Amino acid sequence: MRAPLRSFDRFQRERRYLAAPIGVVKKFGEDEGGSMVSLIAYRAFFSLFPLLLLMTTILGYLLADNPELREKVIDSTLSQFPVIGDQLKGGTLTGSGVALAVGIVGSVLAGLGVVLEIEKSFDRVWGVADDNRHGFLGSRLRAIGLLVLLGGLAVVSTVVSGLVAGGSDLLGPVWGILIATALNLIVFGAVFRLLTSGKIAFQALVPGIAIATVGWELLQFLGGWYVSHEVRSATPVYGTFALVIGLLAWIHLGAFFTVLGAEANVVRARRLWPRSLLPDGSGN
Repeated sequence: MRAPLRSFDRFQRERRYLAAPIGVVKKFGEDEGGSMVSLIAYRAFFSLFPLLLLMTTILGYLLADNPELREKVIDSTLSQFPVIGDQLKGGTLTGSGVALAVGIVGSVLAGLGVVLEIEKSFDRVWGVADDNRHGFLGSRLRAIGLLVLLGGLAVVSTVVSGLVAGGSDLLGPVWGILIATALNLIVFGAVFRLLTSGKIAFQALVPGIAIATVGWELLQFLGGWYVSHEVRSATPVYGTFALVIGLLAWIHLGAFFTVLGAEANVVRARRLWPRSLLPDGSGN
């Protein structure tokens, strides 16, 4: 087994199209990327429901005078989350202003947990020293700013996507996909730029932004397929388990693509390849 492994190791180190991806995978393992992904997914799981319910509630208030547009925009928004979107349609929050305020505070706190965990993961991936990381107050102010930015982009995305999806011609869905992809690029660009503590050139973040965006688009497609084939025709009990398992897997994969994108940025920026596959690292 040693000789074939040594031959393949020499083969991959001589070819960039293999050496670079293998370098990313090795660094992901060395940084314990699986643990970072799990922590991000854990926080995201508990923050997703209140954030989505709050978003649909706000849209319901803003578009209360136009029920047809409201339903169209909300459906377009929830279609970005194919695993649970159908379960949340029509489930907007109702109640007094105090109840809505409590919901806003809870959603912001939950969202801050996700943002802070991503920032911590990015700092670990880039090897940012503790002295150079943002402090308690600075990191939370940045997290709030990012939430506001992403919230604004989400509003623009929902309104534009809802209006485009209303078209009956072929350009409706085509333009909807293009607009959603462009907005996702902007969102992930903001995530990688604002949550990277070190002084990193934006050009060095482009590979990770592309990986995260493509991964997100793929997850939307697979999530829609999963719901239509596994959940929609399932019994109530099995459908509940399938929904929860599918949601967990969907969030976990989304976090995986984000962390993998960050690892790819570091490997490319610092040229951390070729890497040896041999246990003794003799190929390095």
